[in-house]
Amino acid sequence: MEPIRTLVIDDERSICEACRSVLVKRGHIVDVRMSGKEGLEAILAGTYDVTLLDIKLPDIDGMEILRRVQKEKAGEHIVVMTGYSTVRNAVESMKLGALDYLSKPFDDDQLVLAVERGAEKKRLMEENLYLRKELLDRYSFENIVGESPKIFEIFDAIRRVAPTDSTVLIYGESGTGKELFSRAIHNCSERSRKPFVSIDCSTLAPGLLESELFGHVKGAFTGAVQDKAGIFAAAGKGTLFLDDVANLGPELQAKLLRVLETKEYKPVGSDRISTTEVRIIAATNKDLGRMVKEGTFREDLYYRLNVFPVCLPPLRERKEDIPKLAYHFMRFFCRKTGKRLHGFTDDALEVLINHPWPGNVRELKNVVERLVIMADRGVLNFLDLMHQLHAGRSLEVEKVPTTMEALKVAKRAKKLILKHAFGDMEKAFLMQALEESGGNITRAAAKTGMQRSNFSALMKRHGIEAGWGAKKKKSAE
Repeated sequence: MEPIRTLVIDDERSICEACRSVLVKRGHIVDVRMSGKEGLEAILAGTYDVTLLDIKLPDIDGMEILRRVQKEKAGEHIVVMTGYSTVRNAVESMKLGALDYLSKPFDDDQLVLAVERGAEKKRLMEENLYLRKELLDRYSFENIVGESPKIFEIFDAIRRVAPTDSTVLIYGESGTGKELFSRAIHNCSERSRKPFVSIDCSTLAPGLLESELFGHVKGAFTGAVQDKAGIFAAAGKGTLFLDDVANLGPELQAKLLRVLETKEYKPVGSDRISTTEVRIIAATNKDLGRMVKEGTFREDLYYRLNVFPVCLPPLRERKEDIPKLAYHFMRFFCRKTGKRLHGFTDDALEVLINHPWPGNVRELKNVVERLVIMADRGVLNFLDLMHQLHAGRSLEVEKVPTTMEALKVAKRAKKLILKHAFGDMEKAFLMQALEESGGNITRAAAKTGMQRSNFSALMKRHGIEAGWGAKKKKSAE
Protein backbone atom coordinates (compact mmCIF):
# COMPACT_ATOMS: atom_id res chain seq x y z
CA MET A 1 0.00 0.00 0.00
CA GLU A 2 1.24 3.51 -0.86
CA PRO A 3 1.83 5.88 2.11
CA ILE A 4 -1.33 7.74 3.14
CA ARG A 5 -0.81 11.46 3.75
CA THR A 6 -2.72 12.15 6.97
CA LEU A 7 -3.38 15.41 8.82
CA VAL A 8 -4.26 15.19 12.55
CA ILE A 9 -5.99 18.25 14.09
CA ASP A 10 -6.41 17.98 17.87
CA ASP A 11 -5.56 20.27 20.81
CA GLU A 12 -4.37 17.33 22.92
CA ARG A 13 -0.69 16.62 22.25
CA SER A 14 -1.00 13.05 23.56
CA ILE A 15 -3.70 12.27 20.96
CA CYS A 16 -1.66 13.82 18.15
CA GLU A 17 1.53 11.95 19.08
CA ALA A 18 -0.31 8.66 19.57
CA CYS A 19 -1.94 8.96 16.12
CA ARG A 20 1.40 9.88 14.55
CA SER A 21 3.18 6.94 16.18
CA VAL A 22 0.57 4.35 15.12
CA LEU A 23 0.26 5.59 11.52
CA VAL A 24 4.00 6.12 10.92
CA LYS A 25 4.62 2.52 11.99
CA ARG A 26 2.23 1.55 9.19
CA GLY A 27 4.37 3.47 6.71
CA HIS A 28 2.07 6.49 6.42
CA ILE A 29 3.00 10.20 6.42
CA VAL A 30 1.52 12.28 9.26
CA ASP A 31 1.30 16.04 9.88
CA VAL A 32 -0.03 17.46 13.16
CA ARG A 33 -1.80 20.75 13.96
CA MET A 34 -2.91 21.61 17.50
CA SER A 35 -5.35 24.46 16.82
CA GLY A 36 -8.37 24.95 14.60
CA LYS A 37 -6.84 27.94 12.80
CA GLU A 38 -3.63 26.11 11.92
CA GLY A 39 -5.58 22.99 11.00
CA LEU A 40 -7.92 24.87 8.64
CA GLU A 41 -4.97 26.57 6.96
CA ALA A 42 -3.25 23.19 6.52
CA ILE A 43 -6.37 21.61 4.95
CA LEU A 44 -6.88 24.48 2.52
CA ALA A 45 -3.21 24.65 1.52
CA GLY A 46 -2.22 20.97 1.63
CA THR A 47 -2.88 17.80 -0.33
CA TYR A 48 -3.86 15.21 2.26
CA ASP A 49 -5.52 11.88 1.62
CA VAL A 50 -7.32 11.88 4.98
CA THR A 51 -7.76 14.45 7.77
CA LEU A 52 -8.53 13.45 11.39
CA LEU A 53 -10.42 16.39 12.88
CA ASP A 54 -11.35 16.88 16.54
CA ILE A 55 -14.81 18.42 16.92
CA LYS A 56 -14.00 20.31 20.15
CA LEU A 57 -11.16 22.74 19.53
CA PRO A 58 -10.40 25.81 21.69
CA ASP A 59 -10.35 28.47 18.94
CA ILE A 60 -12.51 27.24 16.02
CA ASP A 61 -15.27 24.67 16.41
CA GLY A 62 -14.75 21.54 14.30
CA MET A 63 -18.19 21.96 12.74
CA GLU A 64 -17.19 25.45 11.56
CA ILE A 65 -14.03 24.00 10.00
CA LEU A 66 -16.19 21.47 8.15
CA ARG A 67 -18.42 24.28 6.87
CA ARG A 68 -15.44 26.31 5.66
CA VAL A 69 -13.85 23.32 3.95
CA GLN A 70 -17.14 22.36 2.28
CA LYS A 71 -17.40 25.92 0.94
CA GLU A 72 -13.79 26.52 -0.07
CA LYS A 73 -12.36 23.06 -0.83
CA ALA A 74 -15.17 20.55 -1.23
CA GLY A 75 -14.13 16.94 -1.69
CA GLU A 76 -11.66 16.73 1.20
CA HIS A 77 -11.80 13.41 3.08
CA ILE A 78 -12.30 14.21 6.76
CA VAL A 79 -12.82 11.78 9.63
CA VAL A 80 -14.33 13.47 12.70
CA MET A 81 -12.94 12.59 16.18
CA THR A 82 -14.72 13.48 19.42
CA GLY A 83 -15.14 12.36 22.99
CA TYR A 84 -18.67 13.75 22.95
CA SER A 85 -20.14 11.20 20.61
CA THR A 86 -23.83 11.54 19.88
CA VAL A 87 -25.97 10.47 16.95
CA ARG A 88 -26.88 14.13 16.36
CA ASN A 89 -23.24 15.18 16.10
CA ALA A 90 -22.48 12.29 13.75
CA VAL A 91 -25.39 13.12 11.43
CA GLU A 92 -24.59 16.85 11.42
CA SER A 93 -20.90 16.25 10.64
CA MET A 94 -21.80 13.88 7.78
CA LYS A 95 -24.14 16.50 6.33
CA LEU A 96 -21.24 18.95 6.38
CA GLY A 97 -19.06 16.57 4.37
CA ALA A 98 -17.35 14.37 6.97
CA LEU A 99 -16.40 10.97 5.60
CA ASP A 100 -16.53 8.97 8.84
CA TYR A 101 -16.94 9.28 12.61
CA LEU A 102 -14.40 8.08 15.19
CA SER A 103 -15.38 8.13 18.88
CA LYS A 104 -12.77 8.71 21.59
CA PRO A 105 -11.27 6.70 23.08
CA PHE A 106 -10.37 4.54 20.07
CA ASP A 107 -7.74 1.84 19.79
CA ASP A 108 -4.95 1.47 17.24
CA ASP A 109 -6.91 -0.86 14.97
CA GLN A 110 -9.92 1.49 14.85
CA LEU A 111 -7.65 4.39 13.98
CA VAL A 112 -5.83 2.52 11.20
CA LEU A 113 -9.11 1.17 9.81
CA ALA A 114 -10.66 4.65 9.70
CA VAL A 115 -7.64 6.17 7.93
CA GLU A 116 -7.15 3.36 5.42
CA ARG A 117 -10.86 3.12 4.69
CA GLY A 118 -10.94 6.89 4.12
CA ALA A 119 -7.99 6.73 1.74
CA GLU A 120 -9.61 3.88 -0.20
CA LYS A 121 -12.87 5.85 -0.53
CA LYS A 122 -10.88 8.82 -1.81
CA ARG A 123 -9.12 6.64 -4.36
CA LEU A 124 -12.38 5.13 -5.59
CA MET A 125 -14.06 8.52 -5.86
CA GLU A 126 -11.16 9.98 -7.81
CA GLU A 127 -11.07 6.94 -10.09
CA ASN A 128 -14.81 7.23 -10.67
CA LEU A 129 -14.49 10.94 -11.51
CA TYR A 130 -11.62 10.18 -13.88
CA LEU A 131 -13.55 7.43 -15.67
CA ARG A 132 -16.63 9.63 -15.92
CA LYS A 133 -14.57 12.50 -17.36
CA GLU A 134 -12.92 10.12 -19.79
CA LEU A 135 -16.34 8.86 -20.92
CA LEU A 136 -17.71 12.39 -21.30
CA ASP A 137 -14.59 13.48 -23.18
CA ARG A 138 -14.88 10.50 -25.48
CA TYR A 139 -18.51 11.09 -26.39
CA SER A 140 -18.99 14.87 -26.05
CA PHE A 141 -19.62 16.41 -29.46
CA GLU A 142 -16.60 18.71 -29.04
CA ASN A 143 -14.44 15.59 -29.39
CA ILE A 144 -16.09 14.24 -32.53
CA VAL A 145 -13.41 14.72 -35.19
CA GLY A 146 -14.48 16.98 -38.03
CA GLU A 147 -14.31 20.56 -39.22
CA SER A 148 -16.36 20.46 -42.42
CA PRO A 149 -19.40 22.78 -42.73
CA LYS A 150 -21.77 19.80 -42.62
CA ILE A 151 -20.30 18.59 -39.32
CA PHE A 152 -20.48 22.09 -37.83
CA GLU A 153 -24.16 22.21 -38.78
CA ILE A 154 -24.71 18.93 -36.91
CA PHE A 155 -22.84 20.29 -33.86
CA ASP A 156 -25.16 23.28 -33.86
CA ALA A 157 -28.22 21.02 -34.11
CA ILE A 158 -26.97 18.91 -31.17
CA ARG A 159 -26.47 22.03 -29.03
CA ARG A 160 -30.06 23.03 -29.69
CA VAL A 161 -31.81 19.68 -29.26
CA ALA A 162 -29.72 18.14 -26.45
CA PRO A 163 -31.25 20.17 -23.55
CA THR A 164 -34.78 19.23 -24.62
CA ASP A 165 -36.67 15.93 -24.23
CA SER A 166 -37.50 15.77 -27.94
CA THR A 167 -37.20 12.47 -29.80
CA VAL A 168 -34.31 12.50 -32.28
CA LEU A 169 -34.02 10.43 -35.45
CA ILE A 170 -30.48 10.08 -36.82
CA TYR A 171 -30.08 9.20 -40.50
CA GLY A 172 -26.79 7.97 -41.88
CA GLU A 173 -25.10 5.24 -43.86
CA SER A 174 -23.47 2.36 -42.03
CA GLY A 175 -20.25 3.47 -40.37
CA THR A 176 -21.01 7.20 -40.15
CA GLY A 177 -21.05 7.21 -36.33
CA LYS A 178 -24.75 7.27 -35.46
CA GLU A 179 -24.25 5.90 -31.94
CA LEU A 180 -21.35 8.30 -31.32
CA PHE A 181 -23.58 11.26 -32.14
CA SER A 182 -26.45 9.86 -30.06
CA ARG A 183 -24.13 9.60 -27.05
CA ALA A 184 -23.05 13.18 -27.67
CA ILE A 185 -26.70 14.29 -27.50
CA HIS A 186 -27.15 12.36 -24.24
CA ASN A 187 -23.98 13.73 -22.66
CA CYS A 188 -24.89 17.31 -23.59
CA SER A 189 -28.34 16.92 -22.01
CA GLU A 190 -29.63 17.19 -18.46
CA ARG A 191 -29.92 13.37 -18.51
CA SER A 192 -26.13 12.96 -18.76
CA ARG A 193 -25.90 11.52 -15.23
CA LYS A 194 -28.61 8.97 -16.06
CA PRO A 195 -28.07 5.74 -18.04
CA PHE A 196 -27.45 5.63 -21.76
CA VAL A 197 -28.70 2.29 -23.07
CA SER A 198 -28.22 1.11 -26.66
CA ILE A 199 -29.88 -1.74 -28.53
CA ASP A 200 -29.57 -2.83 -32.17
CA CYS A 201 -33.06 -3.64 -33.44
CA SER A 202 -31.66 -5.86 -36.21
CA THR A 203 -29.81 -8.36 -34.01
CA LEU A 204 -32.71 -10.18 -32.31
CA ALA A 205 -35.79 -12.03 -33.46
CA PRO A 206 -39.05 -10.06 -32.87
CA GLY A 207 -40.09 -12.16 -29.84
CA LEU A 208 -36.72 -11.82 -28.13
CA LEU A 209 -36.48 -8.14 -28.99
CA GLU A 210 -39.86 -7.44 -27.38
CA SER A 211 -38.71 -9.15 -24.20
CA GLU A 212 -35.42 -7.22 -24.27
CA LEU A 213 -37.21 -3.91 -24.68
CA PHE A 214 -40.18 -4.32 -22.37
CA GLY A 215 -39.15 -7.19 -20.07
CA HIS A 216 -41.25 -10.23 -19.24
CA VAL A 217 -42.89 -12.01 -16.32
CA LYS A 218 -42.20 -15.52 -15.13
CA GLY A 219 -43.87 -18.11 -17.34
CA ALA A 220 -44.51 -15.70 -20.23
CA PHE A 221 -42.79 -18.13 -22.62
CA THR A 222 -40.59 -21.21 -22.52
CA GLY A 223 -37.44 -20.35 -20.63
CA ALA A 224 -38.94 -17.41 -18.72
CA VAL A 225 -38.16 -18.85 -15.30
CA GLN A 226 -38.33 -15.51 -13.50
CA ASP A 227 -39.43 -11.91 -13.99
CA LYS A 228 -37.02 -9.82 -16.01
CA ALA A 229 -36.92 -6.05 -16.34
CA GLY A 230 -36.49 -4.76 -19.88
CA ILE A 231 -34.32 -2.07 -21.39
CA PHE A 232 -36.99 0.60 -20.92
CA ALA A 233 -36.87 -0.07 -17.18
CA ALA A 234 -33.05 -0.18 -17.16
CA ALA A 235 -32.78 3.15 -18.96
CA GLY A 236 -34.97 4.80 -16.32
CA LYS A 237 -34.90 8.56 -16.83
CA GLY A 238 -31.91 8.32 -19.15
CA THR A 239 -31.64 7.85 -22.91
CA LEU A 240 -32.54 4.81 -25.00
CA PHE A 241 -30.78 4.52 -28.37
CA LEU A 242 -32.65 2.34 -30.88
CA ASP A 243 -30.27 1.55 -33.73
CA ASP A 244 -31.60 0.17 -37.04
CA VAL A 245 -35.15 1.08 -36.04
CA ALA A 246 -36.32 0.37 -39.61
CA ASN A 247 -35.95 -3.35 -38.86
CA LEU A 248 -38.76 -3.41 -36.28
CA GLY A 249 -41.67 -5.68 -37.26
CA PRO A 250 -45.28 -4.42 -37.44
CA GLU A 251 -46.21 -5.60 -33.93
CA LEU A 252 -43.20 -3.98 -32.28
CA GLN A 253 -43.77 -0.81 -34.29
CA ALA A 254 -47.24 -0.58 -32.76
CA LYS A 255 -45.91 -1.12 -29.22
CA LEU A 256 -43.16 1.43 -29.66
CA LEU A 257 -45.72 3.92 -30.94
CA ARG A 258 -47.73 3.41 -27.76
CA VAL A 259 -44.66 4.14 -25.63
CA LEU A 260 -43.97 7.33 -27.54
CA GLU A 261 -47.61 8.47 -27.27
CA THR A 262 -48.49 7.47 -23.69
CA LYS A 263 -45.16 6.63 -21.99
CA GLU A 264 -46.74 3.26 -21.13
CA TYR A 265 -45.92 -0.36 -22.00
CA LYS A 266 -46.62 -3.90 -20.80
CA PRO A 267 -43.91 -6.50 -20.09
CA VAL A 268 -44.41 -9.69 -22.11
CA GLY A 269 -47.05 -11.89 -20.43
CA SER A 270 -48.09 -9.21 -17.94
CA ASP A 271 -51.40 -7.39 -17.44
CA ARG A 272 -49.65 -4.68 -15.45
CA ILE A 273 -48.94 -1.38 -17.17
CA SER A 274 -45.50 0.10 -16.62
CA THR A 275 -44.51 3.69 -17.31
CA THR A 276 -41.28 5.20 -18.57
CA GLU A 277 -39.66 8.64 -18.67
CA VAL A 278 -36.88 7.63 -21.01
CA ARG A 279 -35.81 9.80 -23.94
CA ILE A 280 -35.63 7.97 -27.26
CA ILE A 281 -33.03 8.53 -29.94
CA ALA A 282 -33.53 6.31 -32.99
CA ALA A 283 -31.22 5.71 -35.94
CA THR A 284 -31.49 4.18 -39.37
CA ASN A 285 -29.55 3.83 -42.60
CA LYS A 286 -32.75 3.43 -44.62
CA ASP A 287 -35.22 5.91 -46.10
CA LEU A 288 -38.14 5.67 -43.65
CA GLY A 289 -40.23 8.04 -45.77
CA ARG A 290 -39.98 5.64 -48.71
CA MET A 291 -40.75 2.69 -46.43
CA VAL A 292 -43.91 4.48 -45.29
CA LYS A 293 -45.02 4.82 -48.94
CA GLU A 294 -44.23 1.15 -49.52
CA GLY A 295 -46.30 0.19 -46.47
CA THR A 296 -43.43 -1.44 -44.54
CA PHE A 297 -43.19 1.21 -41.82
CA ARG A 298 -46.04 2.83 -39.90
CA GLU A 299 -46.69 6.42 -40.91
CA ASP A 300 -47.78 7.47 -37.39
CA LEU A 301 -44.62 5.96 -35.84
CA TYR A 302 -42.50 7.68 -38.49
CA TYR A 303 -43.86 11.09 -37.51
CA ARG A 304 -43.42 10.31 -33.80
CA LEU A 305 -39.77 9.39 -34.36
CA ASN A 306 -38.98 12.10 -36.90
CA VAL A 307 -39.53 15.00 -34.49
CA PHE A 308 -35.95 16.23 -34.84
CA PRO A 309 -34.07 14.60 -37.74
CA VAL A 310 -30.26 14.68 -37.87
CA CYS A 311 -28.64 13.60 -41.14
CA LEU A 312 -25.03 12.42 -40.95
CA PRO A 313 -23.15 12.89 -44.24
CA PRO A 314 -21.14 9.99 -45.67
CA LEU A 315 -17.37 10.40 -45.49
CA ARG A 316 -17.09 10.96 -49.25
CA GLU A 317 -19.16 14.14 -48.80
CA ARG A 318 -16.82 15.64 -46.19
CA LYS A 319 -13.43 14.91 -47.72
CA GLU A 320 -11.83 17.83 -45.88
CA ASP A 321 -12.23 15.84 -42.64
CA ILE A 322 -10.40 12.74 -43.92
CA PRO A 323 -6.79 13.85 -43.15
CA LYS A 324 -7.74 14.92 -39.63
CA LEU A 325 -9.60 11.64 -39.02
CA ALA A 326 -6.70 9.62 -40.43
CA TYR A 327 -4.17 11.32 -38.12
CA HIS A 328 -6.59 10.99 -35.18
CA PHE A 329 -6.89 7.23 -35.70
CA MET A 330 -3.14 6.88 -36.33
CA ARG A 331 -2.34 8.53 -32.98
CA PHE A 332 -4.99 6.41 -31.25
CA PHE A 333 -3.62 3.11 -32.54
CA CYS A 334 -0.01 4.20 -31.97
CA ARG A 335 -0.90 4.64 -28.29
CA LYS A 336 -2.51 1.21 -28.23
CA THR A 337 0.34 -0.59 -29.99
CA GLY A 338 3.24 1.43 -28.62
CA LYS A 339 4.45 2.32 -32.12
CA ARG A 340 5.83 5.75 -33.05
CA LEU A 341 4.67 6.91 -36.48
CA HIS A 342 5.03 10.43 -37.86
CA GLY A 343 2.27 10.54 -40.45
CA PHE A 344 1.40 9.95 -44.11
CA THR A 345 3.19 10.89 -47.30
CA ASP A 346 1.41 13.40 -49.57
CA ASP A 347 0.47 10.79 -52.17
CA ALA A 348 -0.90 8.49 -49.44
CA LEU A 349 -3.11 11.33 -48.17
CA GLU A 350 -4.26 11.99 -51.73
CA VAL A 351 -5.47 8.40 -52.03
CA LEU A 352 -7.16 8.59 -48.62
CA ILE A 353 -9.01 11.76 -49.61
CA ASN A 354 -10.17 10.43 -52.99
CA HIS A 355 -11.12 6.91 -51.91
CA PRO A 356 -14.96 6.50 -51.95
CA TRP A 357 -15.08 4.93 -48.43
CA PRO A 358 -18.28 2.87 -48.77
CA GLY A 359 -17.83 1.85 -45.12
CA ASN A 360 -17.41 5.49 -44.08
CA VAL A 361 -15.54 6.45 -40.88
CA ARG A 362 -15.62 2.86 -39.59
CA GLU A 363 -13.81 1.65 -42.75
CA LEU A 364 -11.22 4.43 -42.49
CA LYS A 365 -10.59 3.54 -38.85
CA ASN A 366 -10.11 -0.13 -39.72
CA VAL A 367 -7.70 0.67 -42.57
CA VAL A 368 -5.59 2.95 -40.36
CA GLU A 369 -5.52 0.28 -37.63
CA ARG A 370 -4.16 -2.26 -40.13
CA LEU A 371 -1.63 0.29 -41.40
CA VAL A 372 -0.31 0.94 -37.89
CA ILE A 373 -0.10 -2.77 -37.08
CA MET A 374 1.84 -3.54 -40.26
CA ALA A 375 4.02 -0.40 -40.27
CA ASP A 376 7.79 -0.94 -40.14
CA ARG A 377 8.81 2.66 -40.92
CA GLY A 378 8.01 6.06 -39.46
CA VAL A 379 5.90 7.37 -42.35
CA LEU A 380 3.01 5.55 -44.03
CA ASN A 381 3.37 5.77 -47.80
CA PHE A 382 1.27 5.14 -50.88
CA LEU A 383 2.17 1.46 -51.26
CA ASP A 384 1.41 0.77 -47.58
CA LEU A 385 -2.00 2.32 -48.08
CA MET A 386 -2.85 0.64 -51.38
CA HIS A 387 -1.92 -2.74 -49.94
CA GLN A 388 -4.34 -2.28 -47.03
CA LEU A 389 -7.11 -0.68 -49.07
CA HIS A 390 -7.08 -3.60 -51.48
CA ALA A 391 -6.33 -6.34 -48.96
CA GLY A 392 -7.93 -9.58 -50.13
CA ARG A 393 -8.60 -8.37 -53.67
CA SER A 394 -6.47 -7.71 -56.70
CA LEU A 395 -5.99 -4.25 -58.16
CA GLU A 396 -6.56 -5.75 -61.61
CA VAL A 397 -10.15 -6.75 -60.75
CA GLU A 398 -11.11 -3.36 -59.34
CA LYS A 399 -14.59 -2.50 -60.56
CA VAL A 400 -14.93 -0.14 -63.52
CA PRO A 401 -15.34 3.54 -62.50
CA THR A 402 -18.83 4.95 -63.07
CA THR A 403 -18.01 8.69 -62.99
CA MET A 404 -15.36 10.95 -64.51
CA GLU A 405 -14.08 11.81 -61.04
CA ALA A 406 -13.69 8.12 -60.17
CA LEU A 407 -11.87 7.55 -63.46
CA LYS A 408 -9.42 10.37 -62.67
CA VAL A 409 -8.80 8.89 -59.22
CA ALA A 410 -8.12 5.48 -60.78
CA LYS A 411 -5.76 7.06 -63.32
CA ARG A 412 -3.83 8.91 -60.61
CA ALA A 413 -3.67 5.72 -58.55
CA LYS A 414 -2.27 3.79 -61.50
CA LYS A 415 0.44 6.43 -62.06
CA LEU A 416 1.36 6.37 -58.40
CA ILE A 417 1.50 2.57 -58.33
CA LEU A 418 3.83 2.56 -61.34
CA LYS A 419 5.91 5.37 -59.86
CA HIS A 420 6.39 3.55 -56.58
CA ALA A 421 6.97 0.17 -58.19
CA PHE A 422 9.57 1.65 -60.55
CA GLY A 423 11.06 3.65 -57.67
CA ASP A 424 11.63 0.48 -55.65
CA MET A 425 13.22 -1.17 -58.69
CA GLU A 426 15.42 1.90 -59.30
CA LYS A 427 16.60 1.92 -55.69
CA ALA A 428 17.40 -1.80 -55.80
CA PHE A 429 19.33 -1.19 -59.06
CA LEU A 430 21.51 1.47 -57.38
CA MET A 431 22.13 -0.56 -54.24
CA GLN A 432 23.14 -3.64 -56.21
CA ALA A 433 25.59 -1.64 -58.32
CA LEU A 434 27.14 -0.04 -55.24
CA GLU A 435 27.42 -3.35 -53.44
CA GLU A 436 29.18 -4.98 -56.40
CA SER A 437 31.52 -1.97 -56.61
CA GLY A 438 32.39 -1.95 -52.90
CA GLY A 439 30.67 1.40 -52.40
CA ASN A 440 32.74 3.20 -55.05
CA ILE A 441 30.30 5.52 -56.86
CA THR A 442 32.58 6.10 -59.86
CA ARG A 443 32.97 2.35 -60.49
CA ALA A 444 29.24 1.71 -59.89
CA ALA A 445 28.27 4.44 -62.38
CA ALA A 446 30.72 3.13 -65.00
CA LYS A 447 29.50 -0.44 -64.48
CA THR A 448 25.89 0.60 -65.18
CA GLY A 449 26.74 2.89 -68.07
CA MET A 450 25.71 6.10 -66.29
CA GLN A 451 27.35 9.44 -65.72
CA ARG A 452 28.69 9.74 -62.15
CA SER A 453 26.69 12.94 -61.55
CA ASN A 454 23.42 11.26 -62.63
CA PHE A 455 24.19 8.22 -60.49
CA SER A 456 24.84 10.46 -57.44
CA ALA A 457 21.61 12.40 -58.06
CA LEU A 458 19.61 9.17 -58.08
CA MET A 459 21.28 8.07 -54.85
CA LYS A 460 20.28 11.36 -53.23
CA ARG A 461 16.68 11.01 -54.48
CA HIS A 462 16.37 7.56 -52.89
CA GLY A 463 18.16 8.51 -49.66
CA ILE A 464 21.17 6.23 -50.23
CA GLU A 465 24.26 7.46 -48.39
CA ALA A 466 27.72 7.58 -49.93
CA GLY A 467 29.73 4.48 -49.11
CA TRP A 468 26.61 2.30 -48.73
CA GLY A 469 28.02 -0.70 -50.62
CA ALA A 470 31.30 -0.56 -48.67
CA LYS A 471 29.44 -0.63 -45.34
CA LYS A 472 27.37 -3.56 -46.55
CA LYS A 473 30.46 -5.51 -47.63
CA LYS A 474 32.33 -4.81 -44.41
CA SER A 475 29.40 -5.95 -42.24
CA ALA A 476 29.12 -9.15 -44.28
CA GLU A 477 32.83 -9.89 -43.71
